[in-house]
Amino acid sequence: MPRKPESHGTCAYCGEILTRRSVAKHLGKCPQRLENLQSAETSNCPVETLWHLRVQDAHDKDFWLDLEMRGSASLAKLDDYLRAIWLECCGHLSMFTIGGWQGDEIGKSRKSDAIFEPGLVLRHLYDFGTTSETDIKVVSFREGKATTKHPIVLLARNQMPEAVCQECGQPAKWLCIECLYEEDKTGHFCDDHVEDHPHKNYGEPMPLLNSPRTGMCGYDGPAEPPY
Repeated sequence: MPRKPESHGTCAYCGEILTRRSVAKHLGKCPQRLENLQSAETSNCPVETLWHLRVQDAHDKDFWLDLEMRGSASLAKLDDYLRAIWLECCGHLSMFTIGGWQGDEIGKSRKSDAIFEPGLVLRHLYDFGTTSETDIKVVSFREGKATTKHPIVLLARNQMPEAVCQECGQPAKWLCIECLYEEDKTGHFCDDHVEDHPHKNYGEPMPLLNSPRTGMCGYDGPAEPPY
């Protein structure tokens, strides 16, 4: 069986296309990132621990984010960020755990400095019915000043995973929920074949979004960073 191509993403600073495993190395030498760090050191922000996180869907590794989180920020801020960029659809409950459903819950009021250490993996669970499961791995940390007033900054993000039309094999932009759940098909359609697609029981076909929650519950994006 051929190996699945490695996921690619984009540096949030310079726009360079990266493989998932090359992100940390790139960020260490990215001119725009280094300039951003240098500029931050002249600000009035306090020096603190800043944590590099790799966030990825627990079941589809093609969806990933690299984030930097302030040590003074609570997990509630991370929950807000994940909801905004990937997950929010109907105001569902969520929680952080170590070990998943059967593991230990970590309160959202906890500060990242009190929990994080390199190598730690948290699992975020959103919606206790149709659950989205997200792994958050602590990659590394630095001591310095935050580059933004916000608690979290996006460092890099996966590019939209490729999808092909189930009818013709051309690049797909649409998802039919009825095909996905009732006919056990991908439900992916190109612009041409979505025009006359008859399935309406789950509503009109929806745009494919750069989020692992696409096709779940009432999720309809926008799959964009909150700031």
